[in-house]
Amino acid sequence: MAIESILAQIDAEIARLTQIRSLLANTGVAAKKATAPKAKKAAKAKGKKRRVLSPEARKRIADAQRKRWAAQKAKVK
Repeated sequence: MAIESILAQIDAEIARLTQIRSLLANTGVAAKKATAPKAKKAAKAKGKKRRVLSPEARKRIADAQRKRWAAQKAKVK
């Protein structure tokens, strides 16, 4: 009798989870449809320009990073 009760509870839980999953799956489909079309995404990507660093700026950044690494390495020893 106890096993039948446990099985009934498991079946009820499976039914509940199946219902929740179907609700979430339907929500996911609606959310995908509500997103921006490809044209908007393309326009957004077109408007972004990539920032370019000069070679001097890259060198300054690299030198500063090497200095930080050296300081960290010296602290460990």
